[in-house]
Order: sequence, then C-alpha cells, then structure tokens
Amino acid sequence: MNLSITTGSNLAIYEQIVQQIKNEIIAGHLTEGDMLPSIRSLAKELQISVITTKRAYEELEKENLVYTVAGRGVFIARQDKKILREKKITGIESSLTELIRESKKAGLSKEDLTEMVQLLWEED
Repeated sequence: MNLSITTGSNLAIYEQIVQQIKNEIIAGHLTEGDMLPSIRSLAKELQISVITTKRAYEELEKENLVYTVAGRGVFIARQDKKILREKKITGIESSLTELIRESKKAGLSKEDLTEMVQLLWEED
C-alpha cells in the first residue's frame, strides 16, 4: 500500500490517511481481510507520529471500514461498495460546489469551467 502525505494539503494528516485508505477500498485494491500495516510501522514509513496514525485507524474503525484483532493487527472489514461509492460521490459533489462558487467569484463562465475540466480530464 502506497500512502503519501502532502504537507500543503487542507486536510489534516490523519484525514489524508483515512481518505487514501478509503480510496484503496473503493478501487478494490484493499479487500475484506487484508491486513493494514501496524500503527508503528505506518508511522515510521510516513515519518509521522504514532498518535496521528492511531487516530486515522480509529476513524476508519468508527466508519466500520476496518476492525482490530488484539495481538494480530488491523484488517479491512467487509464493505458495501455501493455505500462507499455514494460517500465518495457526495464528497466530490461538495468539492465541485465549492469549485463552482470560486469560479463564479473569479468571473469564469460555465463554459470556461467546463473547458478547463475537459482539458484537465484528458491530461490525467
């Protein structure tokens, strides 16, 4: 699993970890029963505090995305992919709403924004 932390992100480090693991689950790269790295090893790998990693895992557990087996580790829980996808879509809609507000403030038209999205989509 390749997780990366962006220091300039608007998201807290633990939120970045949570989001990336969610994305891996949605994409099918992490499936039911897969074991996550230990809290200590992930903290060391990402060069962050153990407390931050623990908080990310706790958030994932609150959302029933992972479960902990004492003495064994943290594992991916059984998922309803439709619900996960809906959550992701809701997040995208929220981001797009904010983007549209900012675009209007900058004086961009709907067509300008659509063209930008099409160009960026093709580059990715």
